[in-house]
Amino acid sequence: MYAIIDIETTGGQFNKEGITEIAIYKFDGVEIVDQFISLVNPEIPIQPFVVKLTGINNAMLRQAPKFFEVAKRIIEITEGCIIVAHNAPFDYRVLKLEFNRLGYKFQKPTLCTVEMSKVLLPDAKAYSLGKLVRSLGIPIADRHRASGDAMATLKLFKLLLDKDIDKQIVKQQIKNEVHQGISPKLFDILENIPTSIGIFYIHNDKGSIIFIGKSNNIRKKLNQIFTADTKIAKRIQKEVYTVTFEETGNELIALLKEREELLHNKPVLNTAQRKSLFLWSVYQEKLENGYETLKIHKNDGRKNAIQSFKNQKSALQFINELYKENEIVEEVQNALSSAENINYPTVLHNELFVSLITSNQLKYNNIIIVLKGRNLNEKSAVVIENGIFKGFCFFDLNYQILNAQVLSKILIPLIYTKDVLNTVKHYLSTKKDYKIISF
Repeated sequence: MYAIIDIETTGGQFNKEGITEIAIYKFDGVEIVDQFISLVNPEIPIQPFVVKLTGINNAMLRQAPKFFEVAKRIIEITEGCIIVAHNAPFDYRVLKLEFNRLGYKFQKPTLCTVEMSKVLLPDAKAYSLGKLVRSLGIPIADRHRASGDAMATLKLFKLLLDKDIDKQIVKQQIKNEVHQGISPKLFDILENIPTSIGIFYIHNDKGSIIFIGKSNNIRKKLNQIFTADTKIAKRIQKEVYTVTFEETGNELIALLKEREELLHNKPVLNTAQRKSLFLWSVYQEKLENGYETLKIHKNDGRKNAIQSFKNQKSALQFINELYKENEIVEEVQNALSSAENINYPTVLHNELFVSLITSNQLKYNNIIIVLKGRNLNEKSAVVIENGIFKGFCFFDLNYQILNAQVLSKILIPLIYTKDVLNTVKHYLSTKKDYKIISF
């Protein structure tokens, strides 16, 4: 759980400042679950340059609550949270300073989105909040006011969570929980898991990921694992300390994320799932007479496959539809009716064959696949450029998704493997919950 904070102050001498406005959004990694926004009477004058910057003046704060009147609410909303802020050392220092004046020791783990951005967004030209979020296409309102800056920080933090492939943010959170002696039981874990589609990560008490899975209903899948009697399930039940998750909004990104995370993290209990699901491939072969044909074989890493499939039936269907799209229907039907087994050779003149393969490749050359997002105000996109899978992203509805500069910055790259492109192609051929934009 995270508390996204932004504080406006009076300015002035170091460690003599007072808070003039505070905004806190309690964030569970997916959505805001609580919030607190308030002006604060600092009981000292505001520096003129701060008045000009924020628009907050002394007259506005005369009737505002003093810090001791909002202190209890701040303690309540930040309970069990990691403090997240843009330039966290400043906000955290001022907050601790105010509590020290009351004789209360306020102590929390912190995360700084400036430092995180330098690691996860190394190509950014500037790391000030305004310039950074504008470069990422993140809308920001009420700049230099606590609520506007805190909301922009939250949106930036969501993007950073998506880009944190090594899960350093999550590991830090788990280490803090272990230090505090928190040890959730299986039932308590399930209570905090959504019923939506996405990826889940099962961690041990060191924060290490021991198992990764995906599901259209994360809670239901975890419940099955926690009650199953298999060898793997029993080990998970014994070693699980906590479960984190990422909602994806759609099955395609869940499939891609799962594959990426399995290859990157290599969880000890996922050995079977790390193997490729695409066991059969369609290959281009030249016959003795010099003509070309398509044939179905088990995967052979030494050959370049046109496309790979989970079974022979899907591979045969691909060939059939490919010929159909290119109006080679009669020849295909004759081949199908005379074929004694699934691996029929349909001989084509070379020019026609080249045209056939080229048309298939061009379908996936430069496209953006637009799908559902994680909530009603969001969509997602999967990008293929020059036939290569580039990554995916989530974007607000007011984003210009075809703005290449913004798109490149919010894109979350994944390891490119043949399975990635096969997964995308298989999804496009079996689902209809997407829109394709060519570019």
